[in-house]
Amino acid sequence: MIRSATPADVPAIHQLIRELAAYEKSLDEVEATEEQLRQALFGPEPKVFAHMAENDDGEVVGFAMWFLSFSTWTGTHGLYLEDIFVRPRHRGGGHGKALMTELARICLERGYGRFEWSVLDWNEPTINFYKSIGAIPCDEWIRYRLSGDALEQFGKS
Repeated sequence: MIRSATPADVPAIHQLIRELAAYEKSLDEVEATEEQLRQALFGPEPKVFAHMAENDDGEVVGFAMWFLSFSTWTGTHGLYLEDIFVRPRHRGGGHGKALMTELARICLERGYGRFEWSVLDWNEPTINFYKSIGAIPCDEWIRYRLSGDALEQFGKS
């Protein structure tokens, strides 16, 4: 079952983020707190959204966190999937595909022109899954990031 996250899901979302970071070998980089997540998802003007995947027993087994993007070329919003994660012991049960399907449904329902995300280049099983649903890599684009000290220095220049 896929459903929108509620404030009661914040501890589970935080734990799933930590599990995702451990899977991606970057647990030491997780700084987000439950309170930050609560404010981002359920504060006065949320800018990020989450959906939960549950198994038949109602246990949370995965999540997807996303936000809106905008294409100046198409003049429409898009949905950018920041993170998707299904606990390893629950993979292969269709939870990841169900999360992706729900987000695609939201795109269609709301008239969003794009559904985009990034994937680590070493994550072959996930890359193969994305290809199996018809997603194509945008090889002509290189993603850049400005953060930490570099962001601080540039922002003050």
